[in-house]
Amino acid sequence: MDVNTARRAAAFRKTREAHLTEVAEDYVELIGDLIAETGEARLTDVAENMAVSQATASKIVARLQREGLVRSKPYRSIFLTPAGAEMAEGSRRRHKLVLDFLLALGLDEATADADAEGIEHHVSDATLEALTLLTARLRDTGDGVRS
Repeated sequence: MDVNTARRAAAFRKTREAHLTEVAEDYVELIGDLIAETGEARLTDVAENMAVSQATASKIVARLQREGLVRSKPYRSIFLTPAGAEMAEGSRRRHKLVLDFLLALGLDEATADADAEGIEHHVSDATLEALTLLTARLRDTGDGVRS
């Protein structure tokens, strides 16, 4: 395999791996947010906020339990495990960094938030660090693309 093919294959592999964790990250982040906002995360609230059926939400919560990210019992609230809380915090942090960058570019908040939701799952730590530095520079100079 030549260098370009290997590089391309590695990029596609990384994207596929990110897709595998994307749903888990979204769900644990939401569960953490619901607990912070209302004191609990009920399956009905998770399903409503994710715009899925309760059956779909139940299957995903069961998967998250098997992966050690949440604890739940039938007809009870859902709780994050320490691993789930760590994943949620990492996802929330990445979302905020990407959102701040997009806002510094001059995008409106709704567009920036929607775009950050997708980008947060596919960006490396090195890129996040670069975005953070560039965001600070954009804010210092006021030179956003849509200023």
